[in-house]
Amino acid sequence: MWKFVYILSFVLSGILSFFLTPLSGKIAKKTGIMDIPSPRKIHKKPTPLLGGLAIFFSLLITVLLGILSVKLNFLPEGLRHYIPGIMKTLPKLSAIIGGGIVVVFFGLIDDIIGVKPFQKLFLQIFAATIIFFSGMRVSFFLTSKILSYIITTAWLVLMMNSFNLMDNMDGLSAGVSFITGGILFIFAFQMKQLFVATILSVFLGSVLGFLIHNFPPAKIFMGECGSSFLGYFLGVMAVVLTFYKYEESKTFLPIFTPLIVFSVPFFDTISVIWIRWKRKLPIFKADKNHLSHRLVKLGMSQKQAVGFIYLLTLCTGMGALLLKNLNIYGGFVVFTEIIIILGIVGILESTARSKNEQSNSILRP
Repeated sequence: MWKFVYILSFVLSGILSFFLTPLSGKIAKKTGIMDIPSPRKIHKKPTPLLGGLAIFFSLLITVLLGILSVKLNFLPEGLRHYIPGIMKTLPKLSAIIGGGIVVVFFGLIDDIIGVKPFQKLFLQIFAATIIFFSGMRVSFFLTSKILSYIITTAWLVLMMNSFNLMDNMDGLSAGVSFITGGILFIFAFQMKQLFVATILSVFLGSVLGFLIHNFPPAKIFMGECGSSFLGYFLGVMAVVLTFYKYEESKTFLPIFTPLIVFSVPFFDTISVIWIRWKRKLPIFKADKNHLSHRLVKLGMSQKQAVGFIYLLTLCTGMGALLLKNLNIYGGFVVFTEIIIILGIVGILESTARSKNEQSNSILRP
């Protein structure tokens, strides 16, 4: 019976997002909130931002309708025995929405007038603090609340910035969010985590409705308010699903699920930082050194690069679904496989880059 809730949540949020996205685009055009082309960007014409608002509000409206249906006792007879459990999750759901409002708000300000990196970091930490003090925190193996706070905050800040950095090509960040969110949904379904699976189904619908308009060539961008929210939301879901209330009686491998699911965004983030540091470029300044840009330099079209990263994310992320059934040796094989896959990508990039540099040096007079 609960599967019907997943489907209804997904469809409703998807429809809302599909229609709210063009509306957000019209508002962006009228208010001048546009992404203007520049040498460090790929798009060739001004494109409206604020697509992230459509994602957030479609999720928010769907969640509020769900809460309203519970409080007004509109649930079918077969679902009413879940009401006490649903009511217990409301404080945490409120914290997730509250933190999301903070993330979307500072992202919106950044889209309009710009926010300095350390100001953004402060607001990201503030949003993470809301989650921590609501009781959702990284708690496995930890006895110190201070250490738990540091790790929880660092995790959420990493997620927000990783998905923000990945928003550099049409359909990329939203598509990767949909794939990783889908893997987390399947994991939550397997673990019978009704709360996490339900809210993830709402999230997936919201992202898909936007992605239809954002797929190359994009008619609208999600902006900072969207990319940061995607990372924030998926980061929180990962904490609740795998890091929160760790049970020592079970195999410990599932706690590494997020590291596997988000291995491609992390690979992109780490490699970009490494390239910028190696070339003595500002770490916080946008450029064309991302994985997607590097794939285009190898000869791929933008659509091919985005599709390649989709497949790479799916290929590496699916291994996480096996962790709860594996022993330590099986887990080691999964981790090794992911490292090898990403290593192959790195070798191909490095080889092609070296050949291009040699060709350029030969052509120089």
